[in-house]
Amino acid sequence: MSDFTTVYQRRNTHSVKWDSVEEIYSIPDASQVLPMWIADMDFAIPSPIIDALHQRLEHPVFGYSLAPEETKAALTNWLLKKHQLKIENKWILFQQGVIPSIAAVVEAFTEVGDKILIHTPVYPPFTSIPEKLGRVVETCRLVEKDGSLEIDFDAFEAKLKSGVKAFILCSPHNPGGKVWSKEDLTKIATLCQSNNVLVLSDEIHSDLIFKPNKHIPILSVAENPNNVISFFAPTKTFNLAGIQAATIIVPDEQKRKVLEEQALARGQMELSIFSLTAFQAAYEHGEAWLEELLEIVSSNMDFVVDQLTSKIDGIKVNKPDATYLLWIDYRDTGLSEKEMMDLLLSKGKLALEPGTKYGEAGNGFLRMNVACPRLTIEEGVARFIKALT
Repeated sequence: MSDFTTVYQRRNTHSVKWDSVEEIYSIPDASQVLPMWIADMDFAIPSPIIDALHQRLEHPVFGYSLAPEETKAALTNWLLKKHQLKIENKWILFQQGVIPSIAAVVEAFTEVGDKILIHTPVYPPFTSIPEKLGRVVETCRLVEKDGSLEIDFDAFEAKLKSGVKAFILCSPHNPGGKVWSKEDLTKIATLCQSNNVLVLSDEIHSDLIFKPNKHIPILSVAENPNNVISFFAPTKTFNLAGIQAATIIVPDEQKRKVLEEQALARGQMELSIFSLTAFQAAYEHGEAWLEELLEIVSSNMDFVVDQLTSKIDGIKVNKPDATYLLWIDYRDTGLSEKEMMDLLLSKGKLALEPGTKYGEAGNGFLRMNVACPRLTIEEGVARFIKALT
């Protein structure tokens, strides 16, 4: 059994989650604020990964490193076993993160001024990265239905026909925690193909799925997989963000060559020996830990949903299909976003993410990270309730 109960002291460890609250939230003293915002777990990583890193440290030379085929095979075997997705080792390109990967693909296959389509609300870099690269971001708002997010396919198709060059898919969806159905994904792939729109699929949360939901990689349903580039990483699944390791899955050989040439032009090298070691150990030996994690997070979500909806008027929140993030609807409280954030930070001493960070479609919502020990969850809920009562 793994340890999901220890509350680790993360302040003063150069943690973005814990040590940048003052700067992020523009408050003078954050030492008493509990951060439950950024998607970063407060759990220790799986022990087999630590063991693998220790073993590598026993060799005292840390020179330039190659990505061995065994490391790639760890991912191909994982995707086949967990998601019934069969890929080839040669399709895999390594990168330092999913966001740098998306940036590389946008830059390689679109031009300045091209339109990039995204659904909103969605993870902020889907907007900021294309914009910083001089692309024009087009948005298609997701539709709320019974507390879940759905795709308006008429609006989506109309946007695709407006001259869009690429569509960035978030699957599972962040912040909504939606697992897209096979029908949704097939329709997305078909519409993009027929309109000559390249699909960029961020599937970093694909392992964080609650039963009976099942993640379906869009590559597995696309009639033309060469029109899809997918991104996978062990970093969200196994709490390895600081390791910086991700993959770009590129079935099309010509597109791979373009990205390889781009990497050479930038002097981009392989992942570090420690990233490669952690990557391989995670996918080879992390499954048991992940199963325990999902039970813990599911239980945490049940607790938070029950407490917030029963004890605070105007709060609505549904348990998501996936991720360890709750998307909290506070619109019925009548509070503005500024009023809500002020109450949480000043009265509750609790840092959550404001919904407009995910686009205007997120106005009236909060994102809450529940991947932490139950003691932290209980404290966070108590602070939330205190802030609003």
